[in-house]
Amino acid sequence: MRRLIVIGGGAAGFFGGISCAESGVEEVLILEKGPEVLDKVKISGGGRCNVTHACFEISDLVESYPRGRRSLLGPFHRWQVSDTVDWFESRGVKLKTEADGRIFPVTDDSHSIIDCLTGAARKLGVEWQTKCGVKGITLREGGGFLIQTGEGEELVAECVLVATGGVRSGAARKPAEDLGHEVAPPVPSLFTFHIEDPRLDGLPGVSVGSAVVRAGRLSSEGPLLITHWGLSGPAILKLSALGAREMAGLDYQFDLLVDWSGGEGAERVTSLLSEQRQRHGARKVRTRSPLEQFPRRLWDRLCETVGVGADTLWSNLTKEHERGLLKELLQGKFVVRGKSLNREEFVTCGGVRLRDVNLKTMESKVVPGLYFAGEVLDIDGITGGFNFQSAWTTGRIAGEAIAATRR
Repeated sequence: MRRLIVIGGGAAGFFGGISCAESGVEEVLILEKGPEVLDKVKISGGGRCNVTHACFEISDLVESYPRGRRSLLGPFHRWQVSDTVDWFESRGVKLKTEADGRIFPVTDDSHSIIDCLTGAARKLGVEWQTKCGVKGITLREGGGFLIQTGEGEELVAECVLVATGGVRSGAARKPAEDLGHEVAPPVPSLFTFHIEDPRLDGLPGVSVGSAVVRAGRLSSEGPLLITHWGLSGPAILKLSALGAREMAGLDYQFDLLVDWSGGEGAERVTSLLSEQRQRHGARKVRTRSPLEQFPRRLWDRLCETVGVGADTLWSNLTKEHERGLLKELLQGKFVVRGKSLNREEFVTCGGVRLRDVNLKTMESKVVPGLYFAGEVLDIDGITGGFNFQSAWTTGRIAGEAIAATRR
């Protein structure tokens, strides 16, 4: 009988297995249904792996989790961002913090993180099997768990750590549900918005460094990217996380307000327009935006939208056109008619209900010896490395707790 079998070879499962082994447990096996372990680590951040986020104040850190905010206060006091950074750097992975707070390996290559994790696991004697899905899991009469794999193999373990990731698929939910755990219904959390609007036509790739987006009572701020299908970028992904359940309930059909100025405000933008009229009256309006570092192509399109002619000079800009520009810049209204999952993130809102888990150990309150870590829990964060941080934290706590308890 093995001491621990981990179901799921992603960030949380791997780190949980490593943490258990670092605490002295020798019999650790990780089961991964896919052809490779740490697949999500590999593709995250455009292949660079956004390891975590430089948010070292725990009270601020938890605000980036729409689900699990209060529940993570305790776990983050036991394993926080600084611990994650120290763990990787002490094993030879140098990290860097970018301007927006995201932390990456200096190599800009996710294989630096994968090699570190697999190397640490091998050194500790942790084993893993790929293409090994779990068909069923039951409690044994004499204690422990019996795991049946898709290949017909039967494995026995004293403890099981479920780290199957997002619970969209039945296979990901099965280990928890087999053992009597209720799972909050899964819906996508990080996704982009489908918008068909002439203001965006022909502008894929155009981005704004800081915009404010609003949907109903929810809002977020950050870089905004125009795509072939609508809008994306950190501002949209954060808003989608904040409103995951609400937007699913609306079948992803809702109105979106965009403040392209990034929150400059009507008074400030009006002042900038007036300044252009006074200082550069002989210049054509559509050649340059009064907002600093604003994309020229987008400015030209907004001007066209409100009827500013290609040859209109600033001195000839009418009050009607000015009001139109203010509205487009500060309260541009777009109709969202669907979503697309961000393939680098594909985070799910939903999972094992936290009320049934001891967050000091990540052990089930329903089944002793059963533990959970990562996205299989009803915890998810906004984009920027926060979901990996919760994976490292819950995996670490679970691994250490399993090692500390002998049954």
